Amino acid sequence: MEQKFCQSCGMPLTEELLGTNADGSKNEEYCIYCYKDGKFLQDCTMDEMIEHCAQFVDEVNKGLPQPITREEYIGQMKMYFPHLRRWRKEMTINEAIPENPALMGVKDLIAKMADTLPVTFISSVDEEGFPCTKAMLSPRVREGIKTFYFTTNTFSLRVAHYKANPKASIYFCDADGFKGMMLRGTMEVLTDAASKEMIWRDGDTQYYPDGVTDPNYCVLKFTATDGRFYSDFYPRSFVLE
Repeated sequence: MEQKFCQSCGMPLTEELLGTNADGSKNEEYCIYCYKDGKFLQDCTMDEMIEHCAQFVDEVNKGLPQPITREEYIGQMKMYFPHLRRWRKEMTINEAIPENPALMGVKDLIAKMADTLPVTFISSVDEEGFPCTKAMLSPRVREGIKTFYFTTNTFSLRVAHYKANPKASIYFCDADGFKGMMLRGTMEVLTDAASKEMIWRDGDTQYYPDGVTDPNYCVLKFTATDGRFYSDFYPRSFVLE
């Protein structure tokens, strides 16, 4: 059976740890420590819940082959908790609705960094499961803050990685402003004429002598699912919809 986790604190759920609904029935999404009689037992923010859970790192370490520190545990929870149902709305960026106050300015920051920084770092996963990172020219085209298009060589190692495993991340770094933006998602390798023509620019023949039909010219399409940013000495994770 698939292991379920509390959608508030992330605890693995078993039958005896299920919370209860207002009618006394078992709730399949929340644990007894977070949810009882149809109500949450804690009136708190996601960050406050993370701080609460961090005190149990010693219990967590009992089930791990390699112990982690409290700080490492907090970092993991800050990446994981935005995906839990209780906190997902709080930490979701949706371009179709007004900006979430908890993520004020993040959409604009992503757009600005993508449009103005000369270099973007992209990462793939190799055949041994190791992350591999490469500096690329900034995206040629973007659709909002969720989809980004890059140009690259069809016969490159990076393309081979993405064809075998589409999991990817991209990273924008503003060293002068001390800001960083990481987006996780998937990378598609596109070789159709429409995609290639969409991002082709004058002067690209220096890289692809045969022009837009050059077989060594292709498009990388990155679609983000979630991310994490660092700005004003403050990190924050979020989900994109």
